[in-house]
Amino acid sequence: MQPIRFNNYCFDRIHTWIQYDLRIPQYVEVVIEVFYPVNGDAEGLVMFNHGFMIGYDLLYFPKKIASTLLDDNPLFAINPSYYYNYTSAIVEKNWAMAFVATSQVQPGLPWTDIGGNPRVGQAAYAAACYLIKYGATDYFFTGDEHNRDTIFFDEEVVKQARFMKPGHNNVIFAGHSVGGAHAQAAACGFETLQEIGEKTNCHFNPVMYDREIIPIRAKRMAHWQEEDLANPVGLLQLSPVDQKAPIIAPGMEPYRQALADKQIPIIMVVGDSDNACLSQSNPVAWSPDASKESEFSQLAPAGSDSWAVVANVAKGSHSGYLTEESDLCSLADDEAKKVDPTIYNAGGEESRFTAELIKKFIGIYSDGGFKGNFSDWINSDCINWLNRKNPYGSLDLVPFSDGSYIDYAGKSSRGLQ
Repeated sequence: MQPIRFNNYCFDRIHTWIQYDLRIPQYVEVVIEVFYPVNGDAEGLVMFNHGFMIGYDLLYFPKKIASTLLDDNPLFAINPSYYYNYTSAIVEKNWAMAFVATSQVQPGLPWTDIGGNPRVGQAAYAAACYLIKYGATDYFFTGDEHNRDTIFFDEEVVKQARFMKPGHNNVIFAGHSVGGAHAQAAACGFETLQEIGEKTNCHFNPVMYDREIIPIRAKRMAHWQEEDLANPVGLLQLSPVDQKAPIIAPGMEPYRQALADKQIPIIMVVGDSDNACLSQSNPVAWSPDASKESEFSQLAPAGSDSWAVVANVAKGSHSGYLTEESDLCSLADDEAKKVDPTIYNAGGEESRFTAELIKKFIGIYSDGGFKGNFSDWINSDCINWLNRKNPYGSLDLVPFSDGSYIDYAGKSSRGLQ
């Protein structure tokens, strides 16, 4: 399709297939929705993993077959950019924002994604790399050097489709719910994804394909130029939900442990009425009990030099981050609303707060990524804005035991200035 233009931005969808590793006959169909500057000079990219736990009904494959005739792929109907439309946050600093939807299949559970699957994070990382190298086009193969001697080689197609400023490959990985946990894997970067993948039998050296039948493929990602690989410069998790079950959901713990040692800005936001992340996640996203293991305690172990920060939204719900209501996502708040009917709904103050948070997060980056050490991060404009009772509109944060509105490892010895 031709990109849709909104003022100085375009919206487009890219459709491709990814094989996680040539050694493993496991493929995933991917649709990427992307907003990007029309002049092709994006300073960076926000790659968002959506939080719909159940992806596809039992009619997915019949619909998929029908789509070959109707040109209406069922993956297009997921439309995560509709539910997480934070594009107002990217305009000021001239960034792009993308959303990835995949036909993810967990072992024994076709058509579903219950969370805790590192493959989803790997797909998000691969999708970000695709956008950096090829831009907004389905015809990536026309610009690949190894296809130079073929009849379809035309590098101008890819040159015109690229929307990132030359040499810019900075990516903030973000996500909500199960997507927030999946983004933890993506934010580890290519080398770490490969290292953990080799140890956990989740091998990762992806190959892109243009179709299912008689496909044309790209080179394995390990052979790409460094500037074509996504450079994770930040991680934003909105009420992340992880799962851990034998075989079907190995969980993200190894990736959180790796992130604890990485010097990149990391923010986790939870809601004090969000049962999905505070009680149903395994482990829970965050706990006021420091002795209880949580996603955050793995991201920011006591005494570590982790850059991870957590904030807690008063009356924060699980679906309040969304810009439009999702019936599926709203189910997570049914019990909480029986206790407090005034918790945030989709499209309300929590959603607008999220857009502003993304805007502030993007604002800390300059050419080449974040410039500074942990002290610079914890005293940045973004954190100073967040570390208040009332950072946005009528939305309040819940204070931590020391009276501040953020928490992080070693707060007493690595305090705010």
